[in-house]
Amino acid sequence: MTKDLVRYECAAGVARITLARSARANAVDLPTARAFGAAVDRAAADPGIRAVLVRGEGRRFCSGGDVAAMAAAPDRAAYLEELAGTFDDALQRLAALPKPVVAAVQGAVAGAGLALMLSCDVIVSAASTKFLLAYAGVGLTPDCGVSYLLPRAIGQQRALELALTGRTLTAEESRAWGLITEMVDDASLDDRARRLSEQLAAGPEFALGQGKRLLRSSWRTSREQSGREEARVIAEAATRPETTVLLASFAGRRGEPA
Repeated sequence: MTKDLVRYECAAGVARITLARSARANAVDLPTARAFGAAVDRAAADPGIRAVLVRGEGRRFCSGGDVAAMAAAPDRAAYLEELAGTFDDALQRLAALPKPVVAAVQGAVAGAGLALMLSCDVIVSAASTKFLLAYAGVGLTPDCGVSYLLPRAIGQQRALELALTGRTLTAEESRAWGLITEMVDDASLDDRARRLSEQLAAGPEFALGQGKRLLRSSWRTSREQSGREEARVIAEAATRPETTVLLASFAGRRGEPA
């Protein structure tokens, strides 16, 4: 992994993946997309990692694709297609991780940065953060799953408004629209995101990972298929040692037989 583009750190069962191009507002070029994908794969392969925290270094979370790198590419179309495909593959792997993923966002989230954020499961935002699509301003179109993820988060008409008018949302508006999970004071962002990640890492691994999968996959399955898969997974969950302990503890608190 290219350490000066994406940092990977582990503590308390949490993998902390940090975009580290603060001088470029953490814009994603092709090497950064590849490095981010490698970080996701590293978290997926490590059984000691039970949650992931995604951050952006410096003042801004992620400004989307690196426009300067796009403009400088000898074959702009080929570069953009490879960049969008590479980063989107990494984001799909991030969303599919059987581990909770927290995003801590600050400053600005734009373009493919929104796709990165929405590929995480719980989103904590600093109060001063701004959110925008920004594609039309440079004559480009949504990529990296934005056109799939954004309407599902905030609804079709609101997504269209952001895409067509260039409207910028505040953190307070984004919370009201359902784009983020919670908003905290700027100074509290790091601590809140860390505590939340560690809380999730300490939770029941199978239940959290499979609960995430069931919810994310429900967009692509029928009601009947979802119900059958839920029945299968809850039966499997009941056989897990950690579930046996938690069920016994729950029953014991209510004076019921375990």
